[in-house]
Amino acid sequence: MYELHYYPGNASFAPHVVLRELGLPFELVRVDRENNANKGAAYLQLNPTGRIPVLVKDGAAMFETVAICMHLAERAPEAGLVPGVEDAQRAKFLQWLVFMTNTVQPDVLMYYYNARYTTDPDGGAAVQQAAARRLEEWYAIIEDALGDGPYFLGTRFTLLDIYLTMLTRWGRNLPTPPASLPKTAALARKVLARPAVGEVLAAEGITGDFLAG
Repeated sequence: MYELHYYPGNASFAPHVVLRELGLPFELVRVDRENNANKGAAYLQLNPTGRIPVLVKDGAAMFETVAICMHLAERAPEAGLVPGVEDAQRAKFLQWLVFMTNTVQPDVLMYYYNARYTTDPDGGAAVQQAAARRLEEWYAIIEDALGDGPYFLGTRFTLLDIYLTMLTRWGRNLPTPPASLPKTAALARKVLARPAVGEVLAAEGITGDFLAG
């Protein structure tokens, strides 16, 4: 059985959805982030970066969200969460997944944790403003890439949709929230309606109210 070390609404949301979509047996282990348990010795043995999530099976720990998601999804290829190596849509899938994890996600972190990205004690606001401008551009690029849907790859539900929904929720406090973009909002609404995602929201005690209106 897998153990998913998580915190509500964090990046652990994505592998949590994958586990439930695939119907894999797992146990949730909530990280006491409020008391910095993720910086404690026990957690750092699982993930030396102190970041959440960590996936554990048979005593072996794995970290990095997208790596966990790909690992799980490729163990159940019949579910189609990750296109196979011979699939014509795999290149598009990989391109946009990496764009979300390597371009969008770092700027989301920079927006919320701006003080970490400057040595100037008064520089956080400028870092945040710059991140917000970039994020508006990145989310607009994704919006333009979405077709008729209902999912990123048309009628196929994949890891891209899980990731974009997570990033849409994270962007709810931006000056221009991604949920204000019609195609992005429609995709996220479709994902949130999936039974497995509803189970994740209930288990983590979070809501889809970032799509209100």
